Amino acid sequence: MAGKRILVTGGAGFIGSHVAERYVALGHTVLIVDNLSSGRRENLPAGAEFVEADILGESMGGIFDRFRPDVVSHHAAQIDVRRSVSDPRFDIQVNVLGTLNLLEHARRTGTGRFVFASSGGAAYGEQVRFPADETHPTDPCSPYGINKLTAEKYIQYMEQLGGPRGVLLRYSNVYGPRQDPHGEAGVVAIFGNRLLAGQACTIFGDGNQTRDYVYVGDVVEANVLALRDEARGAYNVGTGIETSVNALYEAMTRVLGVDLPAAHAEARAGEQQRSCIGPVRLEAECGWRPATSLADGLAVTLDSFRAISSR
Repeated sequence: MAGKRILVTGGAGFIGSHVAERYVALGHTVLIVDNLSSGRRENLPAGAEFVEADILGESMGGIFDRFRPDVVSHHAAQIDVRRSVSDPRFDIQVNVLGTLNLLEHARRTGTGRFVFASSGGAAYGEQVRFPADETHPTDPCSPYGINKLTAEKYIQYMEQLGGPRGVLLRYSNVYGPRQDPHGEAGVVAIFGNRLLAGQACTIFGDGNQTRDYVYVGDVVEANVLALRDEARGAYNVGTGIETSVNALYEAMTRVLGVDLPAAHAEARAGEQQRSCIGPVRLEAECGWRPATSLADGLAVTLDSFRAISSR
């Protein structure tokens, strides 16, 4: 695969920084754009150029004019389902209007490919099939899911108008090193941070709600495959395995060797009961399957959290 010019939005964040790092290692020319609202400078990989900017800002036009990306890898987002429920206008601004701003500049400057970090669980909503494949009905039950799906539709619309080819990666629940336990965080990071500090954790609802936990290293490889010439349309990036929050918590306490029972609190609005997606197209077309088991991924992730907490 010849070296490409790749603009990675959100490249100082959890998933985006891992993707950008891998692209650099493969010999691509990478420009990271991040407003650092949740991303961190220490996540930026060596060898990538960095511009501090907001995807909604007017400066994006000049960035596209100068860099002329072959590919946009769009990971900048408002990722908190709960915030989307409490502040849906902000979610629309970032996840729909921000994406549209990038698409307009990508189309104007001749970008060939637009890889979008979408959400499988949120886009499908309360599922009727488990695991869900890419043909599963999309029926989001939160503003976050609605807006991720809306962004997908804009990407497909722009492609029809001669814009970049859309590759829509519908992630399940991604976890791994660099996941921030503060603010817009995943449950693995939240539990891990508290357990390492010897603090009790809170599970919202009865804990029987399930998610599909996929390791960030496997997600990165899906992003590499998204650069293939034939890649197009929506792809699930998940394991196809359901894990309850209770089971996840128990697995984490086993890895850490601690005995801290979790407390329970009222379930939060907008959260699904079950979510699990199968990577049917990625496996059939690209041979992709997640290579990292939950036990192995948790061990690596918690070791990275422990190293940070001991500094």
